[in-house]
Formats: sequence, C-alpha cells, structure tokens
Amino acid sequence: MAGVVGRLWRLRGALAGPRAAACSSAAAAGAGQPPPAEKLTSRRQADGVRNIILNNPKKRNALSLSMLQSLREDLLHDIKSKDLRVIVISAEGPVFCSGHDLKELSSEEDVKHHSKVFELCAEVMTLIQKLPVPVIAKVNGLATAAGCQLVASCDIAVASEKSQFAAPGVNIGLFCSTPAVALGRSLPRKVALEMLFTGEPLSAQEALMHGLISKVVPEDKLEEETMNISHKICKSSKSVLALGKATFYRQMTQDLDTAYKTTAQVMVDNLTLRDGQEGIEAFIQKRKPVWSHSLDKKK
Repeated sequence: MAGVVGRLWRLRGALAGPRAAACSSAAAAGAGQPPPAEKLTSRRQADGVRNIILNNPKKRNALSLSMLQSLREDLLHDIKSKDLRVIVISAEGPVFCSGHDLKELSSEEDVKHHSKVFELCAEVMTLIQKLPVPVIAKVNGLATAAGCQLVASCDIAVASEKSQFAAPGVNIGLFCSTPAVALGRSLPRKVALEMLFTGEPLSAQEALMHGLISKVVPEDKLEEETMNISHKICKSSKSVLALGKATFYRQMTQDLDTAYKTTAQVMVDNLTLRDGQEGIEAFIQKRKPVWSHSLDKKK
C-alpha cells in the first residue's frame, strides 16, 4: 500500500511540473502586454432607448482618443436592431464634456497623433447624423469646445437649467475650428462667432433662445423630459424615421429648388414603405397603426 501511495505522489509531482511551467510561461508572456484599455463609456438599453453615458468624470469626460473610440463603438453597436429606436447621450459628473484631452494635443504627441484625434472626432460627429435613429443629448452641466460640438451634432438636445455651453479654445491659443462646423450649422452666424471669438459661455436659456438646444428643464426633471421625448419617438415607425432623418440632413445642404425636388421624391418613396401605407390606412380607419400595437405588446 505504501508503495502505491508513493507512486501516486511521484506521478502528481511529474504532472504539476509542466503545469507550473506553462503557468509561468503564460504569466511571463502576459507581463509584457499592455493592460486592456479602460472603457470610458457605459451602455444600457431598454424599451427601445439606448443610453450611452460618458463615464470619465475625473477628466471632465474629455473626448480623448479612447473616449471617442468607446463612443463610436456604443453608437454603432447592433445599430440595425429592430429594438433600437432612439439613442440618448449623457454624462457622469458635473461636466457633460470638456472637449478634447489637451494632453493628447501637446507637443508630447506628434502631428500624426493630433490628426488621428481630429479625424476620429469628425467621424463620430458626422456618424451621429448618419445613424438611422434619432440621437438626443441629455446635458446636465458644462459642455465646452468639442463637448459643445457633440451637443450641436445631436438631433435633439435637452438641458438642465444649470447647463452652460462654450467654445473657449481661443483663450488658450487653439481656435475651436472643428466645433465651429457644428456650431455654425446650429446657431445664427453672429452668435456662433461671438462664442468663438470671446470664449464666453451661453447659459441654458440663451442656448435655447438661439437654437443650440431643444428644451431647458429643472435638473430634477431632466431624466423625465428626455424619456418623454424618447418614448414619443419610439411610437413612430423606425423605417419612416430613418428615411426622414436622412432626407432632412441631405436637403439642408441643397438649394431650395433641389431640396423640394429631393423631398418630393422621398415623399413618393415613403408611400411605398409598408409602414407608410399602414399609417395612412390606420388614420383613415381611425385605429392605431400595426407598429404601434407591437410597441404596446412589449410594454
């Protein structure tokens, strides 16, 4: 019996050796690898509404390269899903978004890196308007530079009364040229240029008055109002909204005659959509359209 036990212990030791060596090799191989990048946004979805939260309050939710990559990933995730009807972008902390991470724009990084930051930022901003669902900015705090650009790039923006909006790059010697693209398309020219030339912020009420945002509400009503808008959007046909959104941005770049020609054809195309015909028939018959029934069942 003692001999059998001895052989078992020797066998166990023989097996443990290679295992330990393999573990040591794996640990050594992993030691030289950089840690996985921290995800700087969080994403959750329910009842057709996807919430994307900028989640780096320690750095004022700066649009670093990592933040932009994370935001792009969350925007594109399962974008064709029938369950996705609207996207809401919000932020943790007292600052919605402070713009670019200035450390990434310092002389410590080369021109290639600087170009990559601005190119990705432009890609994310234009992506928002190309998505087939409406995108809402839910702002509760300060939005500056590229953060203000992000608000201006969204289809709808709801802000709390304490929110402010600024393009202060001129004050540190870096004119907000890329934010100016979105601001110049959302605000009257003279209002946009005053922001860009002085760096002075707009209050939430001023931003509303000039058209940068859609609504201003008390801070304790911000979530409720944003969800009210989101759920109203969810009651409409996704295919019809996608067509309408794409057409709206397309015709905005056209002259008046071309815009009417474009949109007239789109109206005809809209009538060929199943949801277009269903909506008209439901209205005539004084009943809810089929897509509205499907949403009611989900609830």
